[in-house]
Amino acid sequence: MDLDQITDLLEPADTTMALLVLDGVGGLPGDDGQTELEAADTPNLDALAAQSDCGLQVPVGPGIIPGSGPGHLSLFGYDPLEYSVGRGVLSALGIGFDLKPTDVAARGNFCTVDDEGCVTDRRAGRISTETNRELCEKLRSIEIDGVDIHIETVKEHRFLLVLRGDGLSGDLEDTDPQETGVSPHAPEASDPGHSDAVHTADLVDEFLRRARQLLADESPANMMLLRGFAKRPDWPTFQSAYGLDAACIASYPMYRGVARLVGMDVLDCDEDLESKFELAAQRWDDYDYFFIHEKQTDSSGEDGDFARKVRVIEEADAALPGLLEQEPDVLTITGDHSTPSTMAQHSWHPVPVMIHGTHCRHDRVEAYNEVDCLDGSLGPRFPGPDLMPLALAHAGRLTKYGA
Repeated sequence: MDLDQITDLLEPADTTMALLVLDGVGGLPGDDGQTELEAADTPNLDALAAQSDCGLQVPVGPGIIPGSGPGHLSLFGYDPLEYSVGRGVLSALGIGFDLKPTDVAARGNFCTVDDEGCVTDRRAGRISTETNRELCEKLRSIEIDGVDIHIETVKEHRFLLVLRGDGLSGDLEDTDPQETGVSPHAPEASDPGHSDAVHTADLVDEFLRRARQLLADESPANMMLLRGFAKRPDWPTFQSAYGLDAACIASYPMYRGVARLVGMDVLDCDEDLESKFELAAQRWDDYDYFFIHEKQTDSSGEDGDFARKVRVIEEADAALPGLLEQEPDVLTITGDHSTPSTMAQHSWHPVPVMIHGTHCRHDRVEAYNEVDCLDGSLGPRFPGPDLMPLALAHAGRLTKYGA
Protein backbone atom coordinates (compact mmCIF):
# COMPACT_ATOMS: atom_id res chain seq x y z
CA MET A 1 0.00 0.00 0.00
CA ASP A 2 1.23 3.50 -0.74
CA LEU A 3 1.32 6.36 1.75
CA ASP A 4 -2.05 7.75 0.67
CA GLN A 5 -3.74 4.39 1.29
CA ILE A 6 -2.11 4.08 4.72
CA THR A 7 -3.21 7.63 5.55
CA ASP A 8 -6.82 6.72 4.69
CA LEU A 9 -6.73 3.92 7.29
CA LEU A 10 -5.40 6.01 10.17
CA GLU A 11 -7.33 6.28 13.39
CA PRO A 12 -6.35 8.14 16.57
CA ALA A 13 -4.77 6.28 19.45
CA ASP A 14 -3.08 7.30 22.66
CA THR A 15 0.02 5.22 22.03
CA THR A 16 3.73 6.00 21.82
CA MET A 17 6.00 4.28 19.31
CA ALA A 18 9.78 4.04 19.17
CA LEU A 19 12.18 2.90 16.47
CA LEU A 20 15.72 2.02 17.53
CA VAL A 21 18.05 1.79 14.55
CA LEU A 22 21.33 -0.01 15.16
CA ASP A 23 22.88 1.19 11.93
CA GLY A 24 24.39 -1.59 9.82
CA VAL A 25 23.71 -4.17 12.55
CA GLY A 26 23.42 -7.17 10.22
CA GLY A 27 26.60 -9.15 9.63
CA LEU A 28 28.20 -12.30 8.28
CA PRO A 29 30.09 -15.08 10.11
CA GLY A 30 33.62 -14.22 11.19
CA ASP A 31 36.52 -16.56 11.88
CA ASP A 32 34.61 -18.44 14.59
CA GLY A 33 31.56 -18.97 12.38
CA GLN A 34 29.39 -16.41 14.20
CA THR A 35 28.09 -13.02 13.12
CA GLU A 36 28.74 -10.00 15.32
CA LEU A 37 25.22 -10.28 16.77
CA GLU A 38 25.73 -13.97 17.54
CA ALA A 39 29.12 -13.33 19.13
CA ALA A 40 27.87 -10.45 21.29
CA ASP A 41 26.53 -10.98 24.80
CA THR A 42 23.05 -9.42 24.49
CA PRO A 43 20.76 -10.59 27.31
CA ASN A 44 18.39 -7.62 27.02
CA LEU A 45 17.96 -7.81 23.24
CA ASP A 46 17.52 -11.59 23.43
CA ALA A 47 14.92 -11.40 26.20
CA LEU A 48 12.99 -8.79 24.25
CA ALA A 49 13.16 -10.83 21.04
CA ALA A 50 11.67 -13.80 22.87
CA GLN A 51 8.59 -11.64 23.59
CA SER A 52 8.36 -10.01 20.15
CA ASP A 53 7.45 -10.66 16.54
CA CYS A 54 10.74 -11.20 14.70
CA GLY A 55 12.01 -11.64 11.17
CA LEU A 56 14.42 -10.33 8.55
CA GLN A 57 13.61 -7.24 6.49
CA VAL A 58 14.94 -6.26 3.06
CA PRO A 59 15.38 -2.47 2.96
CA VAL A 60 15.20 -1.94 -0.83
CA GLY A 61 14.98 -5.21 -2.75
CA PRO A 62 16.61 -8.64 -3.02
CA GLY A 63 20.28 -8.30 -3.86
CA ILE A 64 20.20 -4.49 -3.69
CA ILE A 65 22.83 -2.85 -1.46
CA PRO A 66 21.10 0.03 0.35
CA GLY A 67 22.64 3.39 1.01
CA SER A 68 21.88 4.89 4.40
CA GLY A 69 19.32 7.30 2.97
CA PRO A 70 17.21 4.66 1.19
CA GLY A 71 17.63 2.31 4.15
CA HIS A 72 16.15 4.82 6.59
CA LEU A 73 13.38 5.96 4.24
CA SER A 74 12.40 2.30 4.00
CA LEU A 75 12.17 2.06 7.79
CA PHE A 76 10.00 5.19 7.81
CA GLY A 77 7.59 3.55 5.34
CA TYR A 78 8.68 5.53 2.27
CA ASP A 79 9.39 3.12 -0.60
CA PRO A 80 12.98 4.09 -1.50
CA LEU A 81 12.39 3.18 -5.15
CA GLU A 82 9.62 5.78 -5.31
CA TYR A 83 11.00 8.31 -2.82
CA SER A 84 14.56 8.72 -4.02
CA VAL A 85 16.79 11.57 -2.89
CA GLY A 86 20.47 12.28 -3.26
CA ARG A 87 22.78 12.11 -0.27
CA GLY A 88 23.65 15.77 -0.70
CA VAL A 89 20.17 16.90 0.35
CA LEU A 90 20.34 14.75 3.47
CA SER A 91 23.76 16.14 4.35
CA ALA A 92 22.49 19.71 3.92
CA LEU A 93 19.40 19.19 6.05
CA GLY A 94 21.42 17.25 8.58
CA ILE A 95 23.54 20.29 9.46
CA GLY A 96 20.62 22.70 9.21
CA PHE A 97 21.78 24.33 5.97
CA ASP A 98 19.12 26.60 4.43
CA LEU A 99 18.70 24.62 1.22
CA LYS A 100 16.72 26.50 -1.44
CA PRO A 101 14.50 24.64 -3.94
CA THR A 102 16.84 25.51 -6.83
CA ASP A 103 20.08 24.61 -5.00
CA VAL A 104 22.09 21.54 -5.93
CA ALA A 105 23.69 19.75 -2.98
CA ALA A 106 26.32 17.02 -2.93
CA ARG A 107 27.82 15.03 -0.08
CA GLY A 108 31.62 15.16 -0.12
CA ASN A 109 34.35 12.96 1.31
CA PHE A 110 37.87 14.21 1.78
CA CYS A 111 40.01 11.37 0.50
CA THR A 112 43.63 10.39 -0.14
CA VAL A 113 45.04 9.90 -3.63
CA ASP A 114 48.52 8.72 -4.64
CA ASP A 115 50.92 10.32 -7.12
CA GLU A 116 49.03 8.70 -9.98
CA GLY A 117 45.74 10.20 -8.80
CA CYS A 118 44.31 6.88 -7.65
CA VAL A 119 42.25 6.74 -4.45
CA THR A 120 44.09 5.00 -1.60
CA ASP A 121 41.67 5.92 1.21
CA ARG A 122 38.12 7.07 0.52
CA ARG A 123 37.85 8.65 3.99
CA ALA A 124 41.34 10.14 4.38
CA GLY A 125 41.87 8.19 7.58
CA ARG A 126 38.66 9.66 9.02
CA ILE A 127 40.33 13.02 9.66
CA SER A 128 39.12 15.06 12.62
CA THR A 129 36.21 17.42 12.29
CA GLU A 130 38.54 20.31 13.20
CA THR A 131 40.87 19.43 10.29
CA ASN A 132 37.79 19.27 8.08
CA ARG A 133 36.87 22.83 9.09
CA GLU A 134 40.34 24.07 8.18
CA LEU A 135 40.14 22.43 4.75
CA CYS A 136 36.65 23.82 4.09
CA GLU A 137 37.88 27.31 4.96
CA LYS A 138 40.68 26.92 2.42
CA LEU A 139 38.24 25.73 -0.26
CA ARG A 140 35.97 28.72 0.28
CA SER A 141 38.49 30.78 -1.66
CA ILE A 142 37.26 29.13 -4.85
CA GLU A 143 35.06 31.42 -6.95
CA ILE A 144 33.43 30.49 -10.27
CA ASP A 145 31.44 32.89 -12.42
CA GLY A 146 27.70 32.25 -12.53
CA VAL A 147 27.38 30.21 -9.36
CA ASP A 148 27.61 30.70 -5.60
CA ILE A 149 29.60 27.95 -3.90
CA HIS A 150 28.87 26.93 -0.32
CA ILE A 151 31.21 24.51 1.45
CA GLU A 152 30.35 23.35 4.97
CA THR A 153 31.86 20.86 7.39
CA VAL A 154 29.61 17.91 8.26
CA LYS A 155 31.65 15.55 10.43
CA GLU A 156 35.08 13.92 10.32
CA HIS A 157 35.92 13.44 6.61
CA ARG A 158 32.45 14.43 5.36
CA PHE A 159 31.57 17.85 4.01
CA LEU A 160 28.75 19.51 2.09
CA LEU A 161 28.97 21.20 -1.32
CA VAL A 162 26.05 23.38 -2.43
CA LEU A 163 25.82 25.17 -5.77
CA ARG A 164 23.41 28.10 -5.94
CA GLY A 165 22.48 29.84 -9.18
CA ASP A 166 20.34 29.72 -12.31
CA GLY A 167 20.04 26.76 -14.67
CA LEU A 168 21.44 24.13 -12.30
CA SER A 169 20.54 20.42 -12.26
CA GLY A 170 21.03 17.66 -9.73
CA ASP A 171 21.12 14.99 -12.44
CA LEU A 172 24.84 14.28 -12.14
CA GLU A 173 26.75 11.06 -11.68
CA ASP A 174 28.91 10.54 -8.59
CA THR A 175 32.64 11.21 -8.78
CA ASP A 176 33.16 8.71 -5.95
CA PRO A 177 34.20 5.35 -7.50
CA GLN A 178 33.30 3.57 -4.21
CA GLU A 179 36.59 1.67 -4.32
CA THR A 180 40.31 2.25 -3.95
CA GLY A 181 43.03 1.75 -6.54
CA VAL A 182 41.22 3.76 -9.20
CA SER A 183 40.91 7.45 -10.03
CA PRO A 184 37.85 9.51 -9.08
CA HIS A 185 35.27 9.72 -11.82
CA ALA A 186 34.97 12.92 -13.82
CA PRO A 187 31.72 14.84 -13.22
CA GLU A 188 29.18 13.86 -15.86
CA ALA A 189 25.53 14.59 -16.55
CA SER A 190 23.28 11.55 -16.07
CA ASP A 191 21.67 12.55 -19.38
CA PRO A 192 24.19 14.06 -21.83
CA GLY A 193 21.26 15.65 -23.67
CA HIS A 194 20.18 17.65 -20.61
CA SER A 195 21.82 21.06 -21.08
CA ASP A 196 21.38 22.19 -17.46
CA ALA A 197 22.98 18.98 -16.22
CA VAL A 198 25.89 19.33 -18.65
CA HIS A 199 26.34 22.95 -17.51
CA THR A 200 26.32 21.89 -13.84
CA ALA A 201 28.81 19.09 -14.53
CA ASP A 202 31.16 21.63 -16.12
CA LEU A 203 30.90 23.83 -13.02
CA VAL A 204 31.67 20.89 -10.73
CA ASP A 205 34.60 19.91 -12.95
CA GLU A 206 36.05 23.41 -12.61
CA PHE A 207 35.49 23.36 -8.85
CA LEU A 208 37.29 20.01 -8.53
CA ARG A 209 40.19 21.21 -10.66
CA ARG A 210 40.76 24.17 -8.34
CA ALA A 211 40.17 22.09 -5.22
CA ARG A 212 42.81 19.59 -6.36
CA GLN A 213 45.34 22.41 -6.60
CA LEU A 214 44.48 23.75 -3.14
CA LEU A 215 44.64 20.32 -1.49
CA ALA A 216 47.75 19.02 -3.30
CA ASP A 217 50.10 19.59 -0.36
CA GLU A 218 47.66 18.38 2.32
CA SER A 219 48.02 15.00 4.01
CA PRO A 220 46.14 12.71 4.23
CA ALA A 221 43.21 14.69 2.76
CA ASN A 222 44.63 15.73 -0.61
CA MET A 223 41.52 15.27 -2.76
CA MET A 224 37.74 14.90 -2.53
CA LEU A 225 34.95 12.62 -3.75
CA LEU A 226 31.40 13.80 -4.44
CA ARG A 227 28.16 11.87 -4.55
CA GLY A 228 24.43 12.22 -4.16
CA PHE A 229 23.89 15.36 -6.26
CA ALA A 230 20.27 16.44 -5.81
CA LYS A 231 17.70 19.15 -5.24
CA ARG A 232 15.33 19.06 -2.26
CA PRO A 233 12.10 17.13 -3.02
CA ASP A 234 8.59 17.94 -1.78
CA TRP A 235 7.26 14.84 0.01
CA PRO A 236 4.47 14.00 2.48
CA THR A 237 5.58 14.53 6.07
CA PHE A 238 5.39 12.05 8.92
CA GLN A 239 2.54 14.09 10.39
CA SER A 240 0.51 14.21 7.17
CA ALA A 241 1.19 10.56 6.28
CA TYR A 242 0.80 8.95 9.70
CA GLY A 243 -0.66 11.57 12.01
CA LEU A 244 2.39 11.26 14.26
CA ASP A 245 4.35 13.93 16.07
CA ALA A 246 7.81 12.48 15.60
CA ALA A 247 11.17 13.24 17.18
CA CYS A 248 14.59 12.28 15.87
CA ILE A 249 17.38 11.56 18.35
CA ALA A 250 20.46 11.09 16.19
CA SER A 251 23.89 12.68 16.44
CA TYR A 252 25.20 12.12 12.90
CA PRO A 253 24.12 14.80 10.42
CA MET A 254 22.99 12.48 7.61
CA TYR A 255 20.38 10.78 9.78
CA ARG A 256 19.22 14.11 11.17
CA GLY A 257 18.84 15.17 7.55
CA VAL A 258 16.62 12.27 6.49
CA ALA A 259 14.51 12.89 9.60
CA ARG A 260 14.10 16.57 8.73
CA LEU A 261 13.21 15.61 5.16
CA VAL A 262 10.13 13.74 6.42
CA GLY A 263 9.20 16.44 8.91
CA MET A 264 10.49 15.07 12.22
CA ASP A 265 11.63 17.40 14.98
CA VAL A 266 15.38 16.91 15.34
CA LEU A 267 16.56 17.09 18.95
CA ASP A 268 20.09 18.01 19.97
CA CYS A 269 21.78 15.04 21.61
CA ASP A 270 25.08 13.50 22.63
CA GLU A 271 26.60 10.61 20.69
CA ASP A 272 26.29 7.83 23.29
CA LEU A 273 23.13 5.75 23.26
CA GLU A 274 22.58 6.00 27.01
CA SER A 275 22.31 9.79 26.74
CA LYS A 276 19.94 9.44 23.81
CA PHE A 277 17.64 7.24 25.87
CA GLU A 278 17.78 9.78 28.69
CA LEU A 279 16.76 12.52 26.27
CA ALA A 280 13.86 10.39 25.04
CA ALA A 281 12.73 9.97 28.64
CA GLN A 282 12.84 13.73 29.18
CA ARG A 283 10.73 14.41 26.07
CA TRP A 284 8.49 11.33 26.26
CA ASP A 285 5.28 13.30 26.80
CA ASP A 286 6.01 15.69 23.91
CA TYR A 287 5.89 13.18 21.05
CA ASP A 288 4.19 9.94 20.07
CA TYR A 289 7.00 8.63 17.85
CA PHE A 290 10.74 8.48 18.58
CA PHE A 291 13.43 7.60 16.04
CA ILE A 292 16.65 6.82 17.94
CA HIS A 293 19.85 6.13 16.05
CA GLU A 294 23.14 4.38 16.90
CA LYS A 295 25.90 4.92 14.32
CA GLN A 296 28.90 3.02 15.69
CA THR A 297 27.61 -0.42 14.70
CA ASP A 298 27.93 0.74 11.09
CA SER A 299 31.23 2.60 11.48
CA SER A 300 32.97 -0.40 13.05
CA GLY A 301 31.59 -2.66 10.33
CA GLU A 302 32.84 -0.32 7.60
CA ASP A 303 36.26 -0.30 9.25
CA GLY A 304 36.32 -4.11 9.16
CA ASP A 305 36.61 -4.20 12.95
CA PHE A 306 34.63 -7.27 14.04
CA ALA A 307 35.60 -7.03 17.72
CA ARG A 308 34.64 -3.35 17.98
CA LYS A 309 31.28 -3.98 16.34
CA VAL A 310 30.63 -6.73 18.90
CA ARG A 311 31.49 -4.29 21.71
CA VAL A 312 29.18 -1.60 20.30
CA ILE A 313 26.31 -4.10 20.12
CA GLU A 314 26.97 -5.14 23.73
CA GLU A 315 27.03 -1.49 24.84
CA ALA A 316 23.70 -0.91 23.09
CA ASP A 317 22.27 -3.95 24.85
CA ALA A 318 23.48 -2.68 28.23
CA ALA A 319 21.85 0.72 27.60
CA LEU A 320 18.53 -0.73 26.39
CA PRO A 321 16.78 -0.80 29.81
CA GLY A 322 16.94 3.01 29.76
CA LEU A 323 14.51 2.96 26.83
CA LEU A 324 12.41 0.06 28.09
CA GLU A 325 11.72 2.00 31.31
CA GLN A 326 9.52 4.34 29.26
CA GLU A 327 7.32 1.37 28.31
CA PRO A 328 6.75 2.28 24.66
CA ASP A 329 3.51 0.78 23.37
CA VAL A 330 5.42 -0.42 20.31
CA LEU A 331 9.20 -0.74 20.06
CA THR A 332 10.84 -1.71 16.78
CA ILE A 333 14.54 -2.61 16.70
CA THR A 334 16.43 -3.18 13.47
CA GLY A 335 19.07 -1.66 11.17
CA ASP A 336 18.87 0.29 7.94
CA HIS A 337 21.08 -2.28 6.22
CA SER A 338 23.74 -4.86 7.00
CA THR A 339 27.40 -3.87 7.29
CA PRO A 340 29.39 -7.10 7.80
CA SER A 341 32.85 -6.50 9.24
CA THR A 342 34.10 -9.26 6.95
CA MET A 343 33.13 -7.13 3.94
CA ALA A 344 33.90 -3.70 5.47
CA GLN A 345 30.99 -2.16 3.57
CA HIS A 346 27.20 -2.14 3.28
CA SER A 347 25.75 -5.37 1.94
CA TRP A 348 22.50 -6.72 0.49
CA HIS A 349 21.85 -9.20 3.31
CA PRO A 350 18.46 -8.95 5.07
CA VAL A 351 18.46 -7.25 8.47
CA PRO A 352 17.16 -8.80 11.72
CA VAL A 353 14.11 -7.00 13.11
CA MET A 354 11.81 -7.28 16.10
CA ILE A 355 8.52 -5.55 16.89
CA HIS A 356 7.61 -5.56 20.56
CA GLY A 357 4.17 -4.57 21.82
CA THR A 358 1.00 -5.66 23.55
CA HIS A 359 -0.50 -7.32 20.47
CA CYS A 360 2.48 -9.42 19.39
CA ARG A 361 1.76 -12.99 18.37
CA HIS A 362 5.29 -14.04 19.47
CA ASP A 363 7.21 -16.86 17.81
CA ARG A 364 9.97 -19.34 18.53
CA VAL A 365 12.78 -16.80 18.32
CA GLU A 366 14.83 -16.68 21.53
CA ALA A 367 17.72 -14.41 20.47
CA TYR A 368 18.16 -11.32 18.34
CA ASN A 369 20.46 -12.32 15.50
CA GLU A 370 20.40 -13.24 11.82
CA VAL A 371 19.99 -17.00 12.32
CA ASP A 372 17.27 -17.00 15.00
CA CYS A 373 15.22 -14.32 13.25
CA LEU A 374 14.99 -16.55 10.16
CA ASP A 375 12.31 -18.48 12.05
CA GLY A 376 10.36 -15.41 13.16
CA SER A 377 6.67 -14.80 12.53
CA LEU A 378 7.39 -11.76 10.34
CA GLY A 379 9.13 -13.96 7.80
CA PRO A 380 12.66 -14.49 6.51
CA ARG A 381 12.72 -11.56 4.06
CA PHE A 382 9.82 -9.13 4.07
CA PRO A 383 9.98 -5.65 2.46
CA GLY A 384 11.40 -2.96 4.72
CA PRO A 385 8.69 -0.38 3.87
CA ASP A 386 6.12 -2.80 5.37
CA LEU A 387 7.66 -2.26 8.79
CA MET A 388 5.96 1.09 9.40
CA PRO A 389 2.41 -0.15 8.69
CA LEU A 390 3.09 -3.16 10.92
CA ALA A 391 4.22 -0.88 13.75
CA LEU A 392 1.17 1.36 13.26
CA ALA A 393 -1.11 -1.66 13.42
CA HIS A 394 0.54 -2.94 16.61
CA ALA A 395 -0.01 0.55 18.07
CA GLY A 396 -3.73 0.45 17.26
CA ARG A 397 -3.44 3.25 14.72
CA LEU A 398 -4.89 1.54 11.63
CA THR A 399 -8.57 0.76 11.16
CA LYS A 400 -10.13 -2.05 9.11
CA TYR A 401 -9.79 -1.99 5.34
CA GLY A 402 -13.09 -2.51 3.51
CA ALA A 403 -16.49 -3.64 4.72
